[in-house]
Amino acid sequence: MRLKDEERKAVVQYRIEKAKNIFSEIALLTDNKLWQTAANRLYYACFNAVSALLLQNGIEAKTHQGVINQMGLNFVRTDIFSQKEGIFFRHLFELRQDGDYSDWVMLTEDNIIPLVEPAKNFIDKIEQIILKHE
Repeated sequence: MRLKDEERKAVVQYRIEKAKNIFSEIALLTDNKLWQTAANRLYYACFNAVSALLLQNGIEAKTHQGVINQMGLNFVRTDIFSQKEGIFFRHLFELRQDGDYSDWVMLTEDNIIPLVEPAKNFIDKIEQIILKHE
């Protein structure tokens, strides 16, 4: 389904707000040592931001892997985002997968705390790119 420009802009803005709202849950989760859930929320905050960026640029992805791949093809390979940022986003996905689905992975503070600030910076960068190209 093709969105009209004003509809697309509204969905992009909704997804950025959703990303920021999800990110705001992180402090509560880390304060309560809920590391698996924090990994999930870190990923989904960034996923919603990337999803907004893709939509703004008319790029479709139907799966999580598709979003990751499209981010790499359209924003890492073009040097809008660094390789390190692309790897970071993929790492969040893998960490979320492990935390949500693996019976043998127990995430800890050491896994999560170092990712919080980079995730915030990642979301902020995406928001700035979106605002710049509205």
